[in-house]
Amino acid sequence: MLFRAIRLLALALLPALATPASADDGKFVIGIMNDQSGPYADLSGPSSVQAMRMAIEDFGGSVLGKPIELLVADHQNKVDVGLEIARRWYEERGVTAIFDITNSGVALALQNLAKSHDRLVIFDSASSSDLTGKSCSPFTMQWNADNWSNGVALMRLLVKQKLDSFFFITADYAFGASLEADARGAIAEAGGTTIGGVRAPLNTADFSSYLLSAQASHAQVVVLANTGADLSTSLKQANEFGVAPAQYIAAPITYLSDVNAMGLAIAHDLTFMQSWYWDLNDATRAWAKRFYDRTQRMPNDNQAVLYSSTRHYLDAAAKAGTDDALAVAKAMRDAPIHDVFTDNGHIREDGRVVYDRYLMKVKTPQESKYPWDYLEVVAKIPADQAFRPPGAGGCKLGVP
Repeated sequence: MLFRAIRLLALALLPALATPASADDGKFVIGIMNDQSGPYADLSGPSSVQAMRMAIEDFGGSVLGKPIELLVADHQNKVDVGLEIARRWYEERGVTAIFDITNSGVALALQNLAKSHDRLVIFDSASSSDLTGKSCSPFTMQWNADNWSNGVALMRLLVKQKLDSFFFITADYAFGASLEADARGAIAEAGGTTIGGVRAPLNTADFSSYLLSAQASHAQVVVLANTGADLSTSLKQANEFGVAPAQYIAAPITYLSDVNAMGLAIAHDLTFMQSWYWDLNDATRAWAKRFYDRTQRMPNDNQAVLYSSTRHYLDAAAKAGTDDALAVAKAMRDAPIHDVFTDNGHIREDGRVVYDRYLMKVKTPQESKYPWDYLEVVAKIPADQAFRPPGAGGCKLGVP
């Protein structure tokens, strides 16, 4: 009986024990979760934490009369680890919003968790199109480009250039499946043919068997539907095995950090979409220099996106006068995005952030004139063409 009484008392006290820490310590707590040490650490990781710290400092370090505290975590590209971190942050630390995420599998798992806890999650580098498609939520937003935006324009361009047969080497999880599906759809719509494809586990060290399959297919284009360290490894090995330049290598999800890791001798002439580039104008160069001073590297578009989303979120919380998730989300949607990342951004009801994008080409070593001078703009893609139309991915938010 005594044990049962103690247990009942403990259960009665649970709501009080679960009170968010921020309610007691007077802090406004936000978090960044990404890959800090694995295959995506170079494209996000510790450097992205610095971009977020810059945003907090530039905002003034406090909001709603509370100092801003930033929590940092590594989900290790494991869904269960990411869910446990997010649950603990929401329930025990009083986190109002989580940023970045990087891994699409983790990101998709967080959609329902954020909704059930009346909290926001903002995807700055997770690129599955389903995040603002069939899995959309009023509690989530996707700031950097998705797989549809990255894959469709490039596939259309290649078919137009008479490169119209394709073979996929795809990362074997949600991100890769989404990218391949979007790219295959664009290829078929443009009149091209997908001959086949293979799936490679995340963080693969040896792509030889996958590349030999691509070589045997005789497809004109080999699509590397991966990114980060896997992209660098597969592209280097494609050159070693003679897959390139015999077959054109398409890498839809490529970042400045990937080009830096591969080097221009390997990455030159790759063509892909970008949301932002450090050397576009005086404002981007000035911000990039500040970032470089902290990290000893130039930012990729993920890091500029993270700065933008953090500032916009803090601005919205201040304007809304609350940390209530839906009230802040409404203030974020109501305000245009005009900052170092974009001059003309806005947030749709489905959570998709839209803005002009750029088709970029990697320079040759001879064309590069100074450190980090890696990319040139091929074309500017207007916002209304750069992203999938509302409702086309299966999201009903904001669709009549």
